[in-house]
Amino acid sequence: MRRPTIADLAKEAGVSISTVNRILAGTASVKGTTVQLVQSAAERIGFYGVGAIEDRLRKSVPKYRLGFLLQQSSRELYQLFGRKIAEACHARRDEVVDPVIDFVDLLTPENIAGRLKALGEACDAVAVIAADHPVIAQAIRELHDRRKPVTAYITDQSARERAAYVGADNWKMGRTAAWLIGHMTPEPGRIAVFIGNHRYQCQDVADASFRSYMREHAPHLSIEDSRPTHEEASEAYRMVKELLATTDDLVGILIVGGGISGVLRALREAPEDRRRNVRVVCRDIGPETRKGLSEGLITAALCHPLEKTSATLVQTMVETMNQGAPGSTIHRTVPFDIVTPENM
Repeated sequence: MRRPTIADLAKEAGVSISTVNRILAGTASVKGTTVQLVQSAAERIGFYGVGAIEDRLRKSVPKYRLGFLLQQSSRELYQLFGRKIAEACHARRDEVVDPVIDFVDLLTPENIAGRLKALGEACDAVAVIAADHPVIAQAIRELHDRRKPVTAYITDQSARERAAYVGADNWKMGRTAAWLIGHMTPEPGRIAVFIGNHRYQCQDVADASFRSYMREHAPHLSIEDSRPTHEEASEAYRMVKELLATTDDLVGILIVGGGISGVLRALREAPEDRRRNVRVVCRDIGPETRKGLSEGLITAALCHPLEKTSATLVQTMVETMNQGAPGSTIHRTVPFDIVTPENM
């Protein structure tokens, strides 16, 4: 089979042979969009110099260093978030994006604020998953003043200086969870609600909308006061064990924060006839959630589509850096997925 020539590449890309030669030589200025056009054509026809064109493209486009402050390095879910974010950064064609992914295990506001500011020093823009707290808001303010835009990811921040928010519609998420449990639980009973922390906006909004739906459509179900897990599986385990030991009418659990592995551990230890009537709805999906779904212990998981959410996050962060003078907050809502044992 004949190897594609420079003339073949120029024809496929719709440019002149001299333009292709300038790109390959790297000795003259060629617009980034033209280099991208030629790169795509080179990939289509299997041109031998595609590596040189890719190198030229990387030298001709903007370069950004983006920081991402995630939580709890020990949780598989956040490790998965980190991998998908890195993939989204490396998939960019209009820019070269170098991701710096950091995890914070000590979830005190002071520690998160310090780590956020340190990440901002090293990066052009940062994204953060964190509870909403004045100390963290002050860190966002300080980064804003240094023209380091901060994007709230998954859960929003009240700091008006934040540049953007990317996540799900948490009001719809809570009402969807209520719809699922309400329609599957026709008899009276008790529903437990577990949140990670009352300061996570995403969890607080989902909790409120869950109760709103239940008051309107399922008054036969009694909703307990929200119980914080502090994002700890051991605390969720302890609370479920206590509920199963002290009540005989538990019919549902909504867990909108961390701790699903503890919930599942407690249910696995319960007698089968005790746990089969408990509907469990949780947020997001990782290996432990998938296992719980496959075992029939979880009714549904309401999840951020990680590829779409990560791509939207990176795109939004790039936009915040190109706004010039800071303007209004960018708000990007990514529709969530509903995963059940039958469709995961």
